[in-house]
Amino acid sequence: MAIKPGFESKRVSIDGKQVMTMEQFKIWIKTVLDVDKNGKISKDELSDAVRGNGGWFAGWKGKRGIRSADSNGDGVIDESEIAMLAAFAQKHLGIKIIYHVT
Repeated sequence: MAIKPGFESKRVSIDGKQVMTMEQFKIWIKTVLDVDKNGKISKDELSDAVRGNGGWFAGWKGKRGIRSADSNGDGVIDESEIAMLAAFAQKHLGIKIIYHVT
């Protein structure tokens, strides 16, 4: 479930974070993170992503990530909550999302 292997963007910032655009982040979510392909990210899928990137306390971070990004309280992250998930990913998954490509 790690980001680096097989992901199309190989750019890494000075601080070692994987660099991708928001569009690449959305593609990564759909192709790598959403294991069951239901269009929603569960706590377990998010925990696996944290664990796959060598993160500590993966279960706790997955639960916290869902809580922080799940604006409608249904227990999963859907398309409308992606921006909030991106903020979590930048803090806990070693990702840097860029909005303007130069």
